[in-house]
Amino acid sequence: MALNVAEVAPETVGRPRARRAAGGPGARRPVLAHTFLIVLVLYFALPLWWLVVGSTKNINGLFDGSAGPLWFDDEFHLVDNVRQLFTQNGGLYWRWLGNSFLYAFAGGIGATVLSILAGYGFAKYRFRGRNLLFSAVLGSVMVPMTALVIPTFMLLAQMKLTNTIWAVILPSLLSPFGVYLMRVYTQEAVPDELLDAARVDGAGDLRTFLSVALPLLRPAIVTVLLLSTVATWNNYFLPLAVLSDTKLLPVTVGLGQWQAQSQAGAAGSQLWNLVVTGALISIIPLVISFLSLQKYWQGGLSLGSLK
Repeated sequence: MALNVAEVAPETVGRPRARRAAGGPGARRPVLAHTFLIVLVLYFALPLWWLVVGSTKNINGLFDGSAGPLWFDDEFHLVDNVRQLFTQNGGLYWRWLGNSFLYAFAGGIGATVLSILAGYGFAKYRFRGRNLLFSAVLGSVMVPMTALVIPTFMLLAQMKLTNTIWAVILPSLLSPFGVYLMRVYTQEAVPDELLDAARVDGAGDLRTFLSVALPLLRPAIVTVLLLSTVATWNNYFLPLAVLSDTKLLPVTVGLGQWQAQSQAGAAGSQLWNLVVTGALISIIPLVISFLSLQKYWQGGLSLGSLK
């Protein structure tokens, strides 16, 4: 006996959709996932929101404000805080901000270049001891950077480089994770057949790297550049250990000194509003960098989805 599809379909086809509409297990999963994502967004955005709100208050508003720590007071002191920040100690914050730009630019660019060269070499060249050297690189990824500060300080002291800009820039040029990332990405994004075809056409190793491989590595290059720049910009312990001249400090250590001065409680040394406002201004370049380079990350994701 033949099954009448017209009679079965109206009763069965709509059942899964009906269960989802009625609040079954299929409907609960998206709600729980979206709720979890919203909680994560709020968790990560809350410190930034507090920073924005706190930068609009004076010292009394930060500690005794009637609106609470997460909302604005009746008085708006952002302009006054910024003006005082840029004139405090003869405009020392400008010097700290410029130092951070110098360290982050030199360290980020240098670490990216070395990571590209090392990662490409590990991925596309066969040489003796390659696996052993790469294992050492992977092992160094597991070592926290704070554990290397004291040995780095002793090495720089023997070379008489402490209390100079090179004491911050030279250690920032090493990025083991950047080397690892570039090797993994190079293996997937640059086919060996493409390099062999370039060599058959008469291109040397340098031209093959610059004309063929380098354009394909752009998403990974941007990622390593951002990670290295952010790590150097946010570096605190290394500059604190190797720098003693106040004019050479980055903005992170400089604001830390103002914070310590405020915690000491000396008369006329309460700079909490400047610390909060300075912290807000110091993250603006990083936010702009991430937003401006976001399209390259999206291009890398779409490239990976087509492979």
